[in-house]
Amino acid sequence: MPTTLKKLRLEGFNNLTKTLSFNIYDVCYADSDEQREAYIQYIDEAYNAERLTAILTDVAEIIGATILNVAHQDYDPQGASVTMLISEEPIAAGQISNTASPGPLPEAVVAHLDKSHITVHTYPESNPQTGISTFRADIDVSTCGRISPLRALNYLIHALESDVVIMDYRVRGFTRDVGGRKHFIDHNISSIQNYLSRDTKNRYQMVDVNVYQENLFHTKMVIKHFRLDDYLFCVEANDLSEREHQRIQKLLRRELSEIFYGRNLGRNLEYLG
Repeated sequence: MPTTLKKLRLEGFNNLTKTLSFNIYDVCYADSDEQREAYIQYIDEAYNAERLTAILTDVAEIIGATILNVAHQDYDPQGASVTMLISEEPIAAGQISNTASPGPLPEAVVAHLDKSHITVHTYPESNPQTGISTFRADIDVSTCGRISPLRALNYLIHALESDVVIMDYRVRGFTRDVGGRKHFIDHNISSIQNYLSRDTKNRYQMVDVNVYQENLFHTKMVIKHFRLDDYLFCVEANDLSEREHQRIQKLLRRELSEIFYGRNLGRNLEYLG
């Protein structure tokens, strides 16, 4: 049954809605049926509803939110979803900052936001023809108020295994100042990349597609350095022949490129990195 919450009083509310939506992909090679089943089981256990709830609880803490309600669900045969309704905490003078700078990593928690929600949905899948398995997590952090959900970006990238990350940030609606003038955005931003930590920038190749007049920002990233052992499941690269080594590496590079570009590509395409 639905949960009914007590009405919350909003004082001096900022009506702008800031939404960070992104897809995180983890790619793996699992050749046999047993390896594929083991990979899906691993992902399903590593990213079950309980762990995802813990990750989103950390996000709420990073952006200074109070969790009002949590709905979570594990699915059969695999996958999970979590939705959180959150509200603002009291904001002291000097604690608000929309500066384009990296947000905290898992060890640090600061910032605040107004009432909104956080959601995550997972999609594990496997291709028996190629042996490629891909795990996707769709995450939305939506805030109404002065603080951008981009503050939680670095934490989420570090909390989940991320080979490809595709992000959208949009500011919607408007709010009025005391003189009645509309404001369609309340902070300067030129790129989502400005909110990424240095180690994140060093790990990924990035491309921006921004529509500034619509307050819409899009960044996609793919891992720079490719080490085959990081993508093998239940097998070591040293156990493979040179021919198998090259074949699997080509499959993985193609998978990463197709996810990054968002379309099927030719067989001879070289990986971005």
